[in-house]
Amino acid sequence: MSLFTTTALGRILACGMAVSASSAAFAQAAPTQPNDPAPSPTALAEQGTPAETAGTDIIVTAQKRAERVQDVPLAVQVLTGDALQAQGVRQFADLTKAAPSLIIRPAEQPVNASISIRGIGTFAFSPSVEPSVAVQIDDVPVQFLARAFADLSDIERIEVLRGPQSTLYGRSASAGLLNIVTQGPSAHLTGRVGGLVTTDREYSGNAALSGPITDTLGFRTSVNYDNFAGNVRNLYNGERVNGFRTLSTRGKLVWNPTPTLNLTAQIGYIDGHTTIGRPFARVSPNARLRGVAAYTPAVFAPGVTFTDDNTNVVNNVTSGTDYSDFSQSLRASLDLGFASLVSITAWDHFKQFDILDQDESAIAALDNRQFGTFNTHAFSQELRLVSSGKTRLRYTLGLFYSNLNLTRDFTRGPFFSVARWYATNGNKQYAAFGQAEYEIIDGTSLIGGIRAGHGKIDYTFLDYAANNAKFAGNNSEDYQTYKAGIQQRITSDVMAFATFATGHKGQAYDIGTGFNLVRQNSGPVRPETSKDWQLGVKSQFLDRKVTLNVTLFNTTFDNFQAQGIETLADGTINFRLANVGKLRTRGVEVEGGVRFSRDLNLSGGVTYVDAKILSFPFAQCYPGQTVAQGCVGSPSRQDLAGYRPAQAPEWKLSVSADYTPSLTPTLDGVFQAAYNYQSSFNFGINRDPETIQKAYGILNLSFGIRGADRKWELVGFVNNVFDKHYFFNVNNSYGNQGNAQATQSNLPRDFNRYAGVRASHTF
Repeated sequence: MSLFTTTALGRILACGMAVSASSAAFAQAAPTQPNDPAPSPTALAEQGTPAETAGTDIIVTAQKRAERVQDVPLAVQVLTGDALQAQGVRQFADLTKAAPSLIIRPAEQPVNASISIRGIGTFAFSPSVEPSVAVQIDDVPVQFLARAFADLSDIERIEVLRGPQSTLYGRSASAGLLNIVTQGPSAHLTGRVGGLVTTDREYSGNAALSGPITDTLGFRTSVNYDNFAGNVRNLYNGERVNGFRTLSTRGKLVWNPTPTLNLTAQIGYIDGHTTIGRPFARVSPNARLRGVAAYTPAVFAPGVTFTDDNTNVVNNVTSGTDYSDFSQSLRASLDLGFASLVSITAWDHFKQFDILDQDESAIAALDNRQFGTFNTHAFSQELRLVSSGKTRLRYTLGLFYSNLNLTRDFTRGPFFSVARWYATNGNKQYAAFGQAEYEIIDGTSLIGGIRAGHGKIDYTFLDYAANNAKFAGNNSEDYQTYKAGIQQRITSDVMAFATFATGHKGQAYDIGTGFNLVRQNSGPVRPETSKDWQLGVKSQFLDRKVTLNVTLFNTTFDNFQAQGIETLADGTINFRLANVGKLRTRGVEVEGGVRFSRDLNLSGGVTYVDAKILSFPFAQCYPGQTVAQGCVGSPSRQDLAGYRPAQAPEWKLSVSADYTPSLTPTLDGVFQAAYNYQSSFNFGINRDPETIQKAYGILNLSFGIRGADRKWELVGFVNNVFDKHYFFNVNNSYGNQGNAQATQSNLPRDFNRYAGVRASHTF
């Protein structure tokens, strides 16, 4: 189907004009003079862009330089901290609600979670596999994706960069990037305390203190605590599960010892705990746990009613994770006059213990569980030279090095699917990169960039359950990525761009249960590469009260890395990493904002994605798939060519409204509404009919009062107003239940409607 010969484009443009989307950030920016230049990097805080220094335009660092978002020639959405709060985004996975091109799928543990942009992400459980969507926090790449899910607090803004970003950001950005920026020190001594309580027993509190210590030294410190018991009931012991507890703290020091030198030191600590409950949504009366005739549904799940609304489990093992993270970074920026020399050095240590009741029952005779630890140490160093943004030639040149070392200790048993192994994985990256924009004539700029990289990976695998079999291997690769484009300034408030970019995600070993000599001899899974075309227009009208941005995109992925599901002869489900032949995603994104008045704003976005698997001839069958349904050969396999990839809805919409009328000279009202919708999609890449999520829409409402000076706020809210039930993941347990239907659900935080009150005070 050709995108340009269907009515899809017309419909999405119409929707986009109606909702005037992009990010809530656009609508919150007050109009500025059309010819106002974007602030230079030295005019901004090195971490964060406080309002008093950034002016009224939205400033981003999507291209590793400070620029007005409307001047950046790529598809980027900005979510400010205020916008995240208004839309009920408190956890990392909640970002799905606010970004139309983004889907974040949590899992029973953060290591198995995934991020998709434009229908493309990584669905793999091997600890050595990189994501297709990279995450960066305060200029530091997150080398182990589970770390990103650990905390989302004290946020200034989040930039969602769509399409390959490998040239500037390197590995793990073949589909896109999330650039997270936390709050920086303020020019004056300020403090903030806040809290939240909900009707379903979530409690949170946060505090921050920020300001100058001397004329040249500023600080910010913050702490956040969040506790939610969970929205699933374990009938075995009456406890609530599927909850979380997170304590995080962060400190920043920004020192300007000379007018040209800036140093930012940062340290953070996170301590977290999650519990897991995966209710059975659909179970056949013929289901028998592990094929044992006596273990009927009434025996392995007594008291449970199997429906999509089920929120009960029966587990004799409290499943969940305990994790901690300790991070440090140092950023130095020296203004050389013609350019700035920037150094970013970072360390991170992430640890996690996870445990899962694998038999998902309270039957003592089948008390099977799996548990283990992750322990990662990450180091990265980047040097870059960034030119001034006020000349015809603007460039960013850099060198990058990273080193990730990971260990995984895993045990499963003792009754079935017995496994006991210990693995290590190392990943080193070396790269040189550069990107330049040259204004050949007034208003017309050419864009070019290249990255040359070298990667080294290694592993060891000790299989205790297979007579202490030992395996080890290593490999290396060289790669290059490119970017080229043109940017045309049509008027002071209308800009068009066209770009071509390539992406690269490194090779990986399929380390995990079932690793053997065959996998060792097969070598690593091949690198994933992407090629992307984008055509976009960014525009503002009516004294910048209206913003409308449109992007057309077409991206192909070769050797796409994905996890398949393999059901062994004993019913055990095994996960195996493989290269999909080729994928394609194309579509259109419309975003913007309307500022009707000082106190009324509308914003949102709509994305249409036509994603398709072009080649995958040896895909694994879904559990129970027959020959008539396309499962053929020995070993059994199916051809997925022509089908949509996992987690790729055709339509996704996010829209929000903010109304803050003046009630008295000192008091404002607060009325906020946020709605997000997505069409149906499959959680699995193997087109399993049991893992389909139907289309749904969620409405959140907030109402309250605040001081006219915004120093205090008291707001009540209702999330999931219409009590729409949906899942953030679905698991097919067919093989574990005697080859009969048995589908388990993973419930999101807002699976049920709930209400609450949030309050804050700034001093």
